[in-house]
Amino acid sequence: MARILVIEDDEHIWNIIQYKLKSENHEPIWANDGLKALRKLEKIKLDLIISDIMVPYLDGLQILKKIKKKDELKDIPVIMLTSKSQEKDVLIGLELGAQDYITKPFSPAELILRVNKVLRSK
Repeated sequence: MARILVIEDDEHIWNIIQYKLKSENHEPIWANDGLKALRKLEKIKLDLIISDIMVPYLDGLQILKKIKKKDELKDIPVIMLTSKSQEKDVLIGLELGAQDYITKPFSPAELILRVNKVLRSK
């Protein structure tokens, strides 16, 4: 079982991700904006982060930069899950340190396969 922070402001998408993660015996934790995500990162030991880019207050790329700069957080793998699908967006996310980049609309089954793959490679 992995503890996974999901940074997503769309409750419908969160519900889909939560359901799929729980079906794989993972523990999903929700933050619907960047500031809540940072507070949870300070308090909870995590195995993985799934982050949208377009969330309120701090976007997913700003959060990713902060994670990769902190010694205690930099080894947590991050999967970007976003509707920003242009090549430049994907390249920026990967260059900043995301382990994977998935564009919306997405397949929940594919998301779980990618989550499990990233967790196995830790």
